[in-house]
Amino acid sequence: MLDPKRIWSSSQLPTLPGVAAKLLELIKDPETEMRQVVEVISSDPAISAKMLKAANSSFFGLSSEVRTIDRAVPLLGTTVATSLALSFSLTDEAMSRGLAADHYQAYWRLSIVQACAAEVLALRYQPAQAGEYFLCGLLLDLGRLAMLKTIPREYLGFLSNPANQLKPLAESERAEFGFCHVEIGSKLMEHWKLPSTLVEASRLHHASAEELAAQDDSPQKQIFSCMAVAANTGDYFCTALRGEALERLRTLTTREWNMSDDELDGFLRNVDERVKLAGDLFKVDMSQLGSPSDLMLEANEQLAQLTMREHLANTQATVRRETVEAEMRILESKNVELQEQALHDPLTKLYNRRFFDETFSKEMFRCMRTASPVGIIFGDVDHFKKLNDTYGHQAGDEVLKRVADLFRETGRNSDTIARFGGEEFVILVSQPTEKGLEKFAERIRDRIANENFSYNGVTMRVTISLGAVLMVPGRQTQDGQKDLIAAADACLYESKQNGRNRVTSRSLIAASERQLLMLVSQQRFSRWLAVHSMLDVPTLSRILIDFPPQSVLIGELAVRNKLLTSEQVEEILVVQKNDDARFGEIACKKGWLTDRQLSLLLAWQHENPKQLAAELIRQGLLAPQVAAACLEDYLRTALAESACVPA
Repeated sequence: MLDPKRIWSSSQLPTLPGVAAKLLELIKDPETEMRQVVEVISSDPAISAKMLKAANSSFFGLSSEVRTIDRAVPLLGTTVATSLALSFSLTDEAMSRGLAADHYQAYWRLSIVQACAAEVLALRYQPAQAGEYFLCGLLLDLGRLAMLKTIPREYLGFLSNPANQLKPLAESERAEFGFCHVEIGSKLMEHWKLPSTLVEASRLHHASAEELAAQDDSPQKQIFSCMAVAANTGDYFCTALRGEALERLRTLTTREWNMSDDELDGFLRNVDERVKLAGDLFKVDMSQLGSPSDLMLEANEQLAQLTMREHLANTQATVRRETVEAEMRILESKNVELQEQALHDPLTKLYNRRFFDETFSKEMFRCMRTASPVGIIFGDVDHFKKLNDTYGHQAGDEVLKRVADLFRETGRNSDTIARFGGEEFVILVSQPTEKGLEKFAERIRDRIANENFSYNGVTMRVTISLGAVLMVPGRQTQDGQKDLIAAADACLYESKQNGRNRVTSRSLIAASERQLLMLVSQQRFSRWLAVHSMLDVPTLSRILIDFPPQSVLIGELAVRNKLLTSEQVEEILVVQKNDDARFGEIACKKGWLTDRQLSLLLAWQHENPKQLAAELIRQGLLAPQVAAACLEDYLRTALAESACVPA
């Protein structure tokens, strides 16, 4: 348990911005004049500029351009102007860099969804209170901001633990710390001397339908119910507990406003529209939120799993799902057609040079960040000009199309195969190894050499020369893409010089990097499963082709597993500003990580063992009990020599 005094005594505790504090005092007084509000806002040039931009944004949809604060404030209203002033200030409070940035962004996305949901409800049932409801929705999770800023190490570790996402946040917080963000937020709002109605609405925003029913006689019942709906709308859009949030929304909106399922669906779509506009207004990226249709589908799927009595959904939800799926199929078909035109070579139907260059650049950047190998194979049809001169260009085109088919049939879905130009082909190989890259290139050469090529009844002898190269780019490699292409081209030229119809391969990986890659490979959960004969290598390879690596920095992973402190991570990042060395290399030189610990962290970064176990269960390849036992044995063995705590 954590002593909450640490929060209240912290110098990082959020404070109420001066302009917002003055505005809140003014709107409490019914005698306040509009000019006083204008004077307070005008005293802060930054907020004034943002207020003018907001007034002219599509969020408010005013009919004519607003050029002065004197005109903007009367048009927006004092409550809305106060909400915006506090919102803009809190936006700055809720932004951060470093390991905590994603969690601050998540906090602000949730706050915007809750504010928009409260506003949409107010516009339906209490139009005059829309500005106040928006402000209240924005502040509902203020306690999360306070905890992020005052106890960052403990709270970030808590938020990063997937197990804590399986229950409502407040419930998990109480189990971990002995208090939750609701209590912290309400107390902070009291400290700021915000109106008591806002404070009480914040305290009750996670209340159940039964708890809200106890407030039926309260004159503030409407705002209490509205904030409870806003909070569940935030959970619906922003958390993994989407199905449970939807069930609570149905219960609350039916009881309080007698909403039907279609009306609730319309409400969520209205919220989605306002959220997109608000994201633009506050410069917050809302692209991670799914569309209303996708969210509804996922929520209903969760409910079907959680409640056996409903199975997949009622008839109305089924019709809605089928309609959405039909629309998605039409959109996917159109997207495929457009991609075919923009990204593919018209003759061979392989990817074109432009798409390959863009994909190669992204893969090179990813490998630079994660110290992963990147490999390419260049192929050039032998004596292609002679073939064209002998049989004609149409025959040459047919040869290129069949060669492309053989590349496609030999490659994997995760590999990027492109026509590089003329009779040249290139493959960006997914998750390459030295031996695997050479064998892959040899399979292609063999397929083409043994293929029967013919055109108009004439048989043609066709072969191909290939060059394959593998490297691990440095953290600040400038020309890695050009160097790798040049090396592959040189290998291809060597194959041509040595008689054609052959493969020349080369590794640009240093001995130390090769040793580290070997250690990483040995410590992967997939390798453990293969060694212990739980699954065969082809099956595991098929799973891993579409199994994404963790999108987490090695420093964050080390902190999460209690191998490094946040202070050590920051010190390493400072060193990296003037050093091309990788994060793990610096940590090992300082004696903070062993080679064994580093290789295990890299193995987990490339392949999360818990996620892999879950995927094997999902595909029915391992029974849940067997997968759990395998994971436990693997972790016990892997951790024995490294003292890691699995995240």
